[in-house]
Amino acid sequence: MKRRAALGTLAGALVPAVVRAGRPKIAEFDPANTKIAHRVNARGITDDDILFLKQIGMRWVRAEFGAAETPLEYLRATQKRFEKYGIRIFSGVQSAYRHPDVQLGRPERDRHIEIYRRFLSDCGKLGIPVASYDFHPANTYTTNFVERRGYRTREFNLDDFRGKIEKQAFEREYSAEDIWATYTYFMKAVLPAAEEAGVKLALHPDDPPVAKMNGVAKLFVHYDGYRRAEQISGGSPNWGLTFCAGTWSEGGDKMGKDVFGMIEDFGGRGKIFEVHFRNVSSPLPRFEETFPDDGYMDMAEVMKALRRVKFSGAAEPDHVPQLAGDGSFRRAGTAYIIAYMRALLRRANEEIG
Repeated sequence: MKRRAALGTLAGALVPAVVRAGRPKIAEFDPANTKIAHRVNARGITDDDILFLKQIGMRWVRAEFGAAETPLEYLRATQKRFEKYGIRIFSGVQSAYRHPDVQLGRPERDRHIEIYRRFLSDCGKLGIPVASYDFHPANTYTTNFVERRGYRTREFNLDDFRGKIEKQAFEREYSAEDIWATYTYFMKAVLPAAEEAGVKLALHPDDPPVAKMNGVAKLFVHYDGYRRAEQISGGSPNWGLTFCAGTWSEGGDKMGKDVFGMIEDFGGRGKIFEVHFRNVSSPLPRFEETFPDDGYMDMAEVMKALRRVKFSGAAEPDHVPQLAGDGSFRRAGTAYIIAYMRALLRRANEEIG
């Protein structure tokens, strides 16, 4: 009896304090919990790939439709296709906003903006809550591909970019105020459509966070850029962030606020709608993209920070590195990251509640 009692005491000591205290656990698929999603090419994904996502427990996707106009019926058919596997579309991406006419303020921009406004309206009709977008014309994302821990991944080296790759992308250079003017015009045109549709617009930062690339200034490379964009939105509840932890980690201590400060500020005010859960080897001037457990940022602490602000949007793998034998859909790499994220999320909820 004494031995059993001693073992019971030892077992009790090994149980985490938060469990012993009886803190309520949040279920994985509770609407208040962080949603784990994955980015997919909605026009190219196969039924077998969707089945794979179901098999690893996915309930949500970010569906990317490319630049082609996306009629309501096509969007509805895509939604039904995922729903057959128990998966819902959390965010939609239709890339009319990326057209140079829009982002550089050319005369034909209204035609592309109208396509995007229709997409927002259709997302609202189908109950797709978020539309993700970016605003960085003339980006160069990669200077090389390298092996890290044996897997293939992208590298960005600022010295290589400046010395070998950079060139003027358009007919002239565009200053920060030029791009602020085009962003403001775009936002004044699309934000009312998003508000009417009940869709949240989620703005991705500039990747990599370099103030000017290929002759075009970039705006969202610093905390101040996001604050100015929020002011342009007039404080609309439909304006917020796709917060890319990887991009913000690339900038290091030059971003105005670090990853945790951004989560506390924007996440604490409910302005983070989507998170790209990605890590890098180091800040600029050179970085390699990594699996979440293989970079310099502590992604377990990132997940805890998200739960502290009660983030209930979608967190997604981003730019999945390529493992041996992996095809274009990166199934092995995706499964590895999703399993890691799910474990971090469960632990964060156990510790934070």
